[in-house]
Amino acid sequence: MTRARAALVLLWAVLAGPGTAAAQGGGAAAPTLDAVTALRDSQAAIGRNVGGHALLDVQGRPVRLADYRGKPLLVSFIYTGCFQVCPTTTRSLAVAVDQLAEVFGGDKFNVVSIGFNQPFDSPTAMRSFAAQMRIAAPNWHFLSPPPASAEALMHDFGFRAVATPAGFDHLLMVSVLDAQGRLHAQVYGERLTRDQLGEPLRQLLGGAPLGPGLPLAELLERVRILCTVYDPVTGQYRYNYGLIIEIAGGLSFALAMAWFFVLEWRTQRRARRAARLFAGTAPGSLG
Repeated sequence: MTRARAALVLLWAVLAGPGTAAAQGGGAAAPTLDAVTALRDSQAAIGRNVGGHALLDVQGRPVRLADYRGKPLLVSFIYTGCFQVCPTTTRSLAVAVDQLAEVFGGDKFNVVSIGFNQPFDSPTAMRSFAAQMRIAAPNWHFLSPPPASAEALMHDFGFRAVATPAGFDHLLMVSVLDAQGRLHAQVYGERLTRDQLGEPLRQLLGGAPLGPGLPLAELLERVRILCTVYDPVTGQYRYNYGLIIEIAGGLSFALAMAWFFVLEWRTQRRARRAARLFAGTAPGSLG
């Protein structure tokens, strides 16, 4: 099996909804999502400038996706009628978001969950879903697009969903937008982790420092995020030894330069002292 085929097989495992299997007993196959097409569309959207789409918050107040520009934005698509996969994905995202807030700071990025099943994913339904998930983070909002514009919004993100007798089939993914509203990365999986989302956030935040006063464990975890890269073939993170060598080399160079300047300072200090002693003992200096 080639690597590309193996990767597609792994990604098929992240498709949501029990409607992905054909009907049993010789009946017609249930509608399913074409995994290859869905993956292709989601990857093709990377680099796209997402529109400023009009939405409604859980209070029914109008907001625009463009309002979130200025910071990286994590976007997940859900439907509130899902009783298994979407809640599981949202709970794992909530854990990851809490951990990322501890590392980067909760004010450094925003999160939105968008209900794509319109008109059923209304502001009221989204408010109830957020309450069931016990999510009240100030940087996380649950939004509803107008039914007429839901398809255009989904298209911008490369997100596809197919209605099935059991609900919807769709790729389980979180889209990561940069501060200008450009789609930077797609992160796939039912149980998202801090490391998966931390890598694209780290790239967008420029490796922002943690700030003072963090425990040693936090600093060690931060180093792990900075020094690991995601391998899409294995689905795991591996250490970026090139980056580690660069960091070690930079530190060694800085220490060498500091030692050089210390030695130079000591040499000049001794030379000045010798010059003063010589001046004090030179002929004619005694009066």
